[in-house]
Amino acid sequence: MSKGIFRFGLCGILAVFLGTSTGLSSENPALEPTGHKLSGSNPIIFKLAPERKSGRGYKLVYLVDAPLDVFWKFKTDFDNQFLLSNKFIISHRLVSRQRNEVITENKYSSKPKAIFKWQTTLLPEQYLLKFILLNPEDCGQKFHYGYIQIEALGSRTRVTQVAYFDFMGVSIWVNYPFYGGMSYFLKYTANWEQQTLLELKEKYIE
Repeated sequence: MSKGIFRFGLCGILAVFLGTSTGLSSENPALEPTGHKLSGSNPIIFKLAPERKSGRGYKLVYLVDAPLDVFWKFKTDFDNQFLLSNKFIISHRLVSRQRNEVITENKYSSKPKAIFKWQTTLLPEQYLLKFILLNPEDCGQKFHYGYIQIEALGSRTRVTQVAYFDFMGVSIWVNYPFYGGMSYFLKYTANWEQQTLLELKEKYIE
């Protein structure tokens, strides 16, 4: 699962990018995306206030061109190699799967020597996945957790991913509007998933 926030090489970048960039909004109930706004391929990103005393958060919302059940099968296919087509992921391994709890290990291009160990809990009745980074200290983070909620929107599926995290330089990363920042990373990841699903969805249709 390409659900991680990573430390990019942003040392030396001044925190002058604290304003919002295109497609990046402050959290506001009035700005909740609708099906009309999500009719295209562009994801919508909201900055979230931290749940804890430190750190930051985001809400990422986008559409995928597949029915709910098909996307659920794709999203819960943890024993795969297609994740390696994501340019930020250099290795992926399914460690264990017991009932609705899955452990995976990923390596990312931004921190290639670190192994990110993720625990994902599946709640299929709710079409909900909850994830948490089990070894944040090994990955240069204080904490990282969140959830992915999917729901039917006509013949397509709406995806809402929420995450909270903290690491050195987190405020710069969240607000940096160019390559290497949060907005770029999340948009790329959402667009990559949209395209990858189109290529593979026949595999998940019964």
